[in-house]
Amino acid sequence: MHAPIGNFDSATPAPDRLDELTRPVADAVRHWSGTVPADQILYVDTEPDWADTATFVEHYGRELLEQSANCVVVTGKRGGGTTLAACVVLSTTRVDVNGVVRRHLGARKASFAPMDTATGETGMEYGGITPVGLPGDWPVLVDSAVVDLPYVLVGSGRRRGKLLVPGKAFAELPGAEVLDGLGVA
Repeated sequence: MHAPIGNFDSATPAPDRLDELTRPVADAVRHWSGTVPADQILYVDTEPDWADTATFVEHYGRELLEQSANCVVVTGKRGGGTTLAACVVLSTTRVDVNGVVRRHLGARKASFAPMDTATGETGMEYGGITPVGLPGDWPVLVDSAVVDLPYVLVGSGRRRGKLLVPGKAFAELPGAEVLDGLGVA
């Protein structure tokens, strides 16, 4: 199958490539229940050594810079409590951690989660964290610009391989909240 975005050798419906996904991502695809059919979520094989954004778009298509999203894990602290959340923004922007995220989580302080926390809590590899398959009780904050795209390239849970996900599917993820201004230039 031809990928709807990027210059990939092929794209395969993610339900047919569960063996290439981490357990939480495979489980989320296996039990997908949104209005977007699971077979519209596509898996593309990629070279892990090309995972850096600049190198990645050089090999797989410069247009992907505008059609890719990053998923980062953040922590919000208030009093003695800590909240873990995921933020999904276009790769051309950065997460407004100290503004939108902090206020939305009702936190006194918000910051990026340490790498060992992000990977340990998600069951995914650093550099491949995706909003598909995150713990069900996490808020998943999604910038509205991501939802507006026909397809978005995101991690697959591993550094090797990516998912191509219809933008509107991000709004249907468990815990998803679509926010304007989450990603800033």
